[in-house]
Amino acid sequence: MAKARVGLYSTKGEQLVRTHKMCPKCGPGTFLAEHNDRRSCGKCGYSEPRTDPKPVPAPTLTKGKAAKAA
Repeated sequence: MAKARVGLYSTKGEQLVRTHKMCPKCGPGTFLAEHNDRRSCGKCGYSEPRTDPKPVPAPTLTKGKAAKAA
């Protein structure tokens, strides 16, 4: 049974577009996982730094003044 590849492809008009980069060592069909600071292959261990890092969400306050005001 094959796993669903949700989020790895998108459609642009009638064309199928890959959203993730392929692994240069493993070849077509093996996608690199997207992390905040790098892309990595779970199959062979290849890793490369990201040149466009994703923004890290700011931490939320749960204790202190914010909790007392609620």
